[in-house]
Amino acid sequence: MAADSEKPRLLIFIVAYHAEATIESVLRRIPHALADDYSVEVLVIDDGSRDRTFERSLEAKLEGVVPFPLRVLFNPVNQGYGGNQKLGYHYAIENGFDHVALIHGDGQYAPECMSDLIAPLREGADAVLGSRMLGKGTALRGGMPLYKYVGNKILTRLQNLLLGTRLSEFHSGYRVYSVKALKRLPFHLNTNDFHFDTEIIIQFVRAGLTIVEIPIPTHYGDEVCRVDGFQYAFNVMKATLKARVQEMSLFYDRRFDCKRFSGDDVRYRLKLDCPSSHTITIEKLPRGSRVVDLGCLDDRLATLFRERLGAQVIAVPRERLESDFRFDDLSRRDIEGEPLPVVFDRGDYILLLDVIEHLSCPEEFVDRLRHALRLMPDATLLVSTANVAFFTARIMLAIGEFNYGKRGILDLSHRRLFTFGSFRRLFEQAGFSVVEEMGIPAPFSLALGDNVFSRFLSRLNSFFIRLSRCLFSYQIYFVVKPLPSLEYLLSFAVEQSSAREQEVLSSRSNQKASESEV
Repeated sequence: MAADSEKPRLLIFIVAYHAEATIESVLRRIPHALADDYSVEVLVIDDGSRDRTFERSLEAKLEGVVPFPLRVLFNPVNQGYGGNQKLGYHYAIENGFDHVALIHGDGQYAPECMSDLIAPLREGADAVLGSRMLGKGTALRGGMPLYKYVGNKILTRLQNLLLGTRLSEFHSGYRVYSVKALKRLPFHLNTNDFHFDTEIIIQFVRAGLTIVEIPIPTHYGDEVCRVDGFQYAFNVMKATLKARVQEMSLFYDRRFDCKRFSGDDVRYRLKLDCPSSHTITIEKLPRGSRVVDLGCLDDRLATLFRERLGAQVIAVPRERLESDFRFDDLSRRDIEGEPLPVVFDRGDYILLLDVIEHLSCPEEFVDRLRHALRLMPDATLLVSTANVAFFTARIMLAIGEFNYGKRGILDLSHRRLFTFGSFRRLFEQAGFSVVEEMGIPAPFSLALGDNVFSRFLSRLNSFFIRLSRCLFSYQIYFVVKPLPSLEYLLSFAVEQSSAREQEVLSSRSNQKASESEV
């Protein structure tokens, strides 16, 4: 038997509310053999019960009902089923446990199964759910009311469809979590109500964590059900739909931004399997061209242009990049510095793809860019930005919503928003000419996957763009040329005047020579 200091630390967390009649039985049923493999502590949190749940738990502690350290806490103010869980998980994190097992004080879930539920955590799982639905018909035979069984099945199927999961049950309250995984999740933002269990599963899914299901027996006794079934179902579906539309960049809720919370977020995605600013730019760039990528975040576009087009790519990042990014040249200064840290050549293609909206003052930046190109009217700018007048943004605004999101039109990092008209004025008033305007459809393949349905929606969106570019374009794409500057025009006039003056002088000299010969 390993020493306690070498064993994983397990917290058995019992949520209790008006469980005076059952709490001692639940404690007695915790397998003593857990001590062979784990350093165990039991925590009971009585959520403001008005009966003797707290006293009965303390009596069980004094009587040595369990051979493990037992701590009993009481919430003076009822925190709700979800709020009580938050306290227990916070306790597990603060006290350095490795695993935390959740069971209910009413005896509905069998503590005897705990060893089976914990085992997958030692093999790398992040969460283990005890499922009453894995065995065919076992839930009904265990006394689950038919309406609950049917409702459970329907809700779980809908949630699997929306979240892309394959769980047999979302609604079991018997769970074991890795505390390391819990640290990565903003569970403290979740509801205090009963659908906390759904929200934390969504967070595990969105964070890309591993969930395992283990079959457990079903037991329904004379415990009091405190859940309003219709309200619970409504809340469950509301949370699930929010998480789904957030993936489509139509809504944002910090609770489901788990990758951002854990530091695993991918900030920018190349869009190559649907019409996008990236695919259009590839079509616009000639082979072997010199490309200045202003405001890039990494080297993925540079690698793409070099491999497909043989382009030379100079990077001017929006922020500091790591030294191992692969560019032909890399300016280490921020593009919002003064002046622009790059020397432009004649015929350059200058990319501003999804950059302008991130700048604190686009007008000043475009003025500085115009100054840098004052002697090079043959340079070409390829620029894109989100269209804030896209019909979904208008609908959300009409119903009183203006939600920034992980990405898309209302990206959390966007500082400025544009329509076709305001984007055109930005460049025209800085001395540029917009020579081509295009509308780009929404990236349905990112939200729905690359399939027949997403491709159909993309084609449909493209059709509507032809009817109303301002209303149905998800993104704005411009091809822009600098107009000849006064400096350039004056220099060109001086140059041309000098040439013509030489022609005149040469002509007069030749004429005089001819006259002298006569």
